[in-house]
Amino acid sequence: MANTTTEAAHTATEAAGHAAEAAGHAAESAGMPQLDFATFPNQIFWLVVALIVIYLILSRVALPRIGGIIADRQGKITNDIAAAEELKAKAEEAEKAYNQALIDARTEAGKIVAEARAEIQKDLDKATAKADAEIAAKSAESMKRIEEIRAGAAENVVEVAKSAAADIVASFGAKADARTVTAAINARLKG
Repeated sequence: MANTTTEAAHTATEAAGHAAEAAGHAAESAGMPQLDFATFPNQIFWLVVALIVIYLILSRVALPRIGGIIADRQGKITNDIAAAEELKAKAEEAEKAYNQALIDARTEAGKIVAEARAEIQKDLDKATAKADAEIAAKSAESMKRIEEIRAGAAENVVEVAKSAAADIVASFGAKADARTVTAAINARLKG
């Protein structure tokens, strides 16, 4: 029985040693497989295959599509720039035409204003001449009337003087004769 226990202990020790040895191998192979030198040739082969497949896909499919899109975009940009330049040229022409039309309109407006002023001045000159003529006519008529009034006033003064002289002489009790009174008044008026 002692043998059996020793054998069992020995078997257990061997099992433990094998387990430790297996664990050591497992620990060595439990690292990153990419870093295992035994798999490098296989990894390099698949890397080259993957790169060739990616290159073929990119060169045959993706890059032509991208190049076509870039070419289309470049063509559109070129066309848009050309259209913008054309529109800019048209806008500059329109601005020049607008400025010329504005200058022409101002010139025409100046002519119209000058013609209107000349016509108004002409009408004003006619109206002024007519008013001056009317004023001169009325002034001449007024002067005539004033002369008539003066002449009439002088005659009235003579008549009033004759009447007053006759009344004064009559108040003194004498009789004045009309010729004597007229001669005295005429002599007094002459100075």
